[in-house]
Amino acid sequence: MPKNRLAQETSPYLLQHQDNPVDWYPWGEEALEAAHATGRPILLSIGYSSCHWCHVMAHESFENPEIATRMNEMFINVKIDREERPDLDIIYQSALNLLRQPGGWPLTMLLSPDGDPFWCGTYFPPEERYGRPGFMQVLDGIAGAWNSNSEQFISNVAVIRDALKALSTSVKGKALTLGVVNEVADGALRTIDPTYGGFRGAPKFPQPPMLHLLWRAWRRTGLDLYRDAVINTLDHMCQGGIFDHIGGGFARYSTDDKWLVPHFEKMLYDNAQLISLMAEVWKESKSPLYEARIRETIDWVLRDMKVFDNDEGYAFASALDADTLNADGHNEEGLFYIWTQDEIDELLTDMAPLFKQTYGITSRGNWSEGGPGANVISRVKPYPTDPAIEGMLADARNKLFTTRANRPNPARDDKVLADLNGLMIQALAKAGAILAEPDWIVAAETAFAFVSKHMVNDGRLSRSWAKGQARHNAVLDDLAHMSRAALYLYETTGDETYLAQCEAWAHQANDLFWCDDDGGYCLSARDVTDVITRTRQCADNAVPSGNGTMADVLARLYLITGDDTFRTRAEEVINAFPAESANAVANMPTLLNAFELLSEGAQVVVAGMNGNCAPLIKAVFTSPSTLHVLIRTDGENNHAAGHPAYGKTTVDGKAAAYVCRAGTCSPPVINEDALIAQLKDL
Repeated sequence: MPKNRLAQETSPYLLQHQDNPVDWYPWGEEALEAAHATGRPILLSIGYSSCHWCHVMAHESFENPEIATRMNEMFINVKIDREERPDLDIIYQSALNLLRQPGGWPLTMLLSPDGDPFWCGTYFPPEERYGRPGFMQVLDGIAGAWNSNSEQFISNVAVIRDALKALSTSVKGKALTLGVVNEVADGALRTIDPTYGGFRGAPKFPQPPMLHLLWRAWRRTGLDLYRDAVINTLDHMCQGGIFDHIGGGFARYSTDDKWLVPHFEKMLYDNAQLISLMAEVWKESKSPLYEARIRETIDWVLRDMKVFDNDEGYAFASALDADTLNADGHNEEGLFYIWTQDEIDELLTDMAPLFKQTYGITSRGNWSEGGPGANVISRVKPYPTDPAIEGMLADARNKLFTTRANRPNPARDDKVLADLNGLMIQALAKAGAILAEPDWIVAAETAFAFVSKHMVNDGRLSRSWAKGQARHNAVLDDLAHMSRAALYLYETTGDETYLAQCEAWAHQANDLFWCDDDGGYCLSARDVTDVITRTRQCADNAVPSGNGTMADVLARLYLITGDDTFRTRAEEVINAFPAESANAVANMPTLLNAFELLSEGAQVVVAGMNGNCAPLIKAVFTSPSTLHVLIRTDGENNHAAGHPAYGKTTVDGKAAAYVCRAGTCSPPVINEDALIAQLKDL
């Protein structure tokens, strides 16, 4: 059978479906015109390349000639990569919630020819199973109802469209205060699992923005319960099976409440956020466990996630699949990662007893769904032990790594996404500065240069890059996270080119994404024409929200430049999501953290030339403080009045640091210990 229309796409997820007997369309005018011309409803399927149940439904239904024939006869079939078009995904996921269905992927949505949703679900088996109707049964039922009474469906979609618009409408409420932020932190603390960490229940997701909120709450209040919640969570995650102890990197989530058995896909965004969080916590705890996991995770990123472009640099791929092809040619979740005791004994020989005792390897196994004797490697002995023992364990892991590399590898989604690369650039720059690893900062600069060269057209950022092509204009999240990446690089390198780029993107966000009616930013640009509504939201999901991140960016720009227009816009973003109650903003930790930075943030100005200011700059990066920005100046007082660095000079030719807060600056200090002492309460 000839390839369908998806063969012309660049998304790895869409290309996975190019050989389906389903006559797939990509989202666009051609599909909508076909729906209008035929009078058929649109069957919309949304997923992503590393999604396990997306693969299952594809194999069971979309590769089934009988089901495909029925789909082609009765519907216009459209496939969307949710990572390419998050603005479309959030609209239809919201519709799913309005229709009282649990969210997730694959998303199966029935639309009118205008793109309005009227019926939805997620995964459907080919025949009735798991209490779910069979997909063929769904197709016949929906098509029959549409053909007999399409007018009723059309009248119902207006109600859903209005409800979707209402979700993005501002409501009146109280202004945000630090008291409300504390209430949210208290509420989050009550949901923490006191034994294994994380938020109670299973599946258990890392949720770095909320953990960051709790860490900030400890810094702000001194209440050790906040600190302990974060430490306990990170300790169990870093020891558990959610971390890949052989190859590095964290999986998407744990299927149990003990962090033992992961859902094995590895996402760039999870690992970027966890690197950043662990680096922040390491500044206070100096935990060797966190340092080891930071290093191992960055090693994985730089080894397995680089996407090259003819030796012109690299950026980072978005994900590794959960599934691996088994001997029968079928996808099997976790196959790449699991081990039996016999495999461990054969490979490690004399080292096997120590390894099995340390990592909980048994003949029975610890993951029944993985097959007889399947073990997920999870460290049950605390790290670190005696250095000699750790050396032997490292040798053992290297042997397993070499053997595992010869197994069929999980597929990689080579799509470069601007927002996810922004997150990883931030993480590499931050961890590189904190742990004194300049090569990580170079890697961050390299990825930033790749995105800036290959994913910017006429000054406008693109959303994705794959197979040598940039596709789709950026959504808000792309500008927000790349802007924040630029600021991290500005602070770690002192290169003002990054600051200028951040300011340019902030102005672009104002021009293209500002929601004129209600304030805040919309996810889609104002010139996007293929969405039924421009959504505006601030809840953090797998990736920190664009509005929360832009509030952080604008707060930092204000603190770095002294330009009040950035402060005003940051306040407008924050006020667009009022605190009617703590519950109203409980899912917005990134916005809450940005509010605290804007309210309480300090400027640390280091005046000096070249290497003589290095000890003071190191002190800024390694201080446990969280609420400051770093501004470098040559000490010649060449800044305009009103700039935070105005009047900040060296002292008797020695580099000097000034800590400024709310317009008041400390006397200059020339000693790094004295600077750390000043920063301890920020």
